[in-house]
Amino acid sequence: MIWPFNLLRPPRTPSHGTIEAIYGTIVAQSRLPAFYQGFGVADTVNGRFEMLVVHLWLVLRRIRTIQDASPFAQALFDYFCSDLDANLRELGVGDLSVPKRMQAFGEAFYGRSAAYDLALTEGREDLELALNRNVLDGADIENARRLAVYVGQVIAALDSVPPAKLRSGELPFPQPAVRDGEV
Repeated sequence: MIWPFNLLRPPRTPSHGTIEAIYGTIVAQSRLPAFYQGFGVADTVNGRFEMLVVHLWLVLRRIRTIQDASPFAQALFDYFCSDLDANLRELGVGDLSVPKRMQAFGEAFYGRSAAYDLALTEGREDLELALNRNVLDGADIENARRLAVYVGQVIAALDSVPPAKLRSGELPFPQPAVRDGEV
């Protein structure tokens, strides 16, 4: 039986279509050419995965601040896992290898999320180092600094979105600032 009182409050988890739209926005933002042409992120499967993880982490970080939002966060993470699984299969990874790869992806996501969360509490320099290590393979601290500035801008933009708008899929990602003459 549906209780009429449940109709008075918004659902904890957005619809599947909204989750799909939110995830699509995250993917689109993580694939902006500016990251690969202006921030030094490798335009490879690994580089794209790292940028996807950064953006998903940022959105999940914001969702965690909303009361009763763990089903929302879980639905978004589950969609991410489903997308990775589908991409592995599309790339021709065998059925027996997919679970091992998915476990590795999950460990990578949780490890990076924990590192970024800790770095935020420690300060900007720690965030720069974590981004340099994970996204830029430890090779480019200057671009890691620029990426850390962008992360701060995303945090500020997402924190300004009311929970109801976030649940409806409003993700106001800022455009990454590039250096003069770059795309």
